[in-house]
Amino acid sequence: MLNAQKKLSNPFLALLALPATAVGFALSTQIAALSWILSKKYALDIHEVAFVWLAGPVAGIFGQIIVGLVSDNVWFMGGRRRPFIMIGGMVSTLAFLALPYIREISQITGITDIIIIASLIALFLDLSVNVTFNPARSIIADLTPEGKIRTAGFVWMQIISGFFGVFAYFLSMVFGNETLLFIAAFLVFATAVFPILFIQEKKDLAVENKSTEKFGVTQILKEIFPLYGFLVFGVFSVFNHFMDSLTPFHNPVLIAALIYSVVIGIISIIKGIKKQSNRNEFHKIMLAHSFTWVAFQSMFILSGFFIEKQILPNVEINSLIANWFAQTLTGVNQTMDASVGNIVSLGFLILNFVGAVFPLILQSVSRQIGRVRTYVSALVFAVIGYFYIAFFGKVEVDFYIGMFLVGIGWSAVISIVFAIMSERVNPAKMGLYMGVFNLAVVLPQMMSNGVANVIKQTGNYQLLYIFCGLLIAVSVIFWMFIREPEQTKSSTNTIRGGH
Repeated sequence: MLNAQKKLSNPFLALLALPATAVGFALSTQIAALSWILSKKYALDIHEVAFVWLAGPVAGIFGQIIVGLVSDNVWFMGGRRRPFIMIGGMVSTLAFLALPYIREISQITGITDIIIIASLIALFLDLSVNVTFNPARSIIADLTPEGKIRTAGFVWMQIISGFFGVFAYFLSMVFGNETLLFIAAFLVFATAVFPILFIQEKKDLAVENKSTEKFGVTQILKEIFPLYGFLVFGVFSVFNHFMDSLTPFHNPVLIAALIYSVVIGIISIIKGIKKQSNRNEFHKIMLAHSFTWVAFQSMFILSGFFIEKQILPNVEINSLIANWFAQTLTGVNQTMDASVGNIVSLGFLILNFVGAVFPLILQSVSRQIGRVRTYVSALVFAVIGYFYIAFFGKVEVDFYIGMFLVGIGWSAVISIVFAIMSERVNPAKMGLYMGVFNLAVVLPQMMSNGVANVIKQTGNYQLLYIFCGLLIAVSVIFWMFIREPEQTKSSTNTIRGGH
């Protein structure tokens, strides 16, 4: 065992964060490149692009739960989480190498439908990300004690992953999205496969926690009942793509799914007021987190279309900051299509930069007011950012201002929330609960297909950020009824070095 691991020093926490960083870089690359390639290189419309992105949630439904359950109870290749992190990194590498050659793969296989080929590659990429992400987060919880060190571990994860995300968008502007895919293949392989070899896991983790809790499909279905609305709409979206006869039911099913989720949230709040329990708190956290992810996933997938329709008509492409930046670095004149990608990349670069820096600020704030209140405060900035873009997003700079504000919320979403959630579940089943909790990410992501359909039907791209702002606002309301873990309450009064 490394001496740094024995001491749980900051260098070890940084090393521990690298596998999750590989996933973060993969996701940033996917966000920067996938929608752009599908819309500009293969001429898919907004609805078709959103359908290809459904591959991610589908992969997450199976990958996160199965890997979480299995990784809690196996040991091979010298670890419980290590094998899945390494395998996921390798598959991600292959998927990135395949994305630029969708048309060639279509010709070789004889499958003429580009959407099917793109969806299959996206499915493998997202499956590998999901296979990696759950163990990469779980290993942080496995090897750190509850409280300040665990929170520091997740903060390190967000800081390093955030800066790698910034780097991905920077590379997108400098080299273009297709070249970014090749760079991502190398970096994801390097950061997922090699660092984990220097981390020693605890083989007797389950014995130490003496878990007698049994989990099967039935129990998992019971745990995710707050997410049934998102699950039903996700299944409907898949069938709706292939069956035009279902189209008239699209908006009613979407509305019904959202109403169900809100009603279940209210019931969980009332239940928590009457009687507190970790299980109910877990359900409330999961549901509140789900509304957040409908917003973020919709933003990631559809922002390029908003920029093309709402911002580019109001500006000259030669005067764009993103184009000046890209042209200065590359010496290449930027086209209209490249301009969309450049603005998206610079905007998300700002979002990820804020997301990388702000966890340190949020960590300091949480020592004073608690993690839940800190999280809620950060989400409020995201609400403001989304509404700012929706109602004032006329030129390029407006988009960047909005992304800065949204980035404050983003910094909390992928750092603080995991530390809060991990203290509400059985530590011996951390991998499984991480998988269950991740359904609060992947199932809501399927709702972004519904957002895309509404925008396509109305032709109003301003609705994208209006919806995002409203969804985060609902999440804020639910989070206001989530209680701070008792250990965290006491530690805020005694700890001076951070959570």
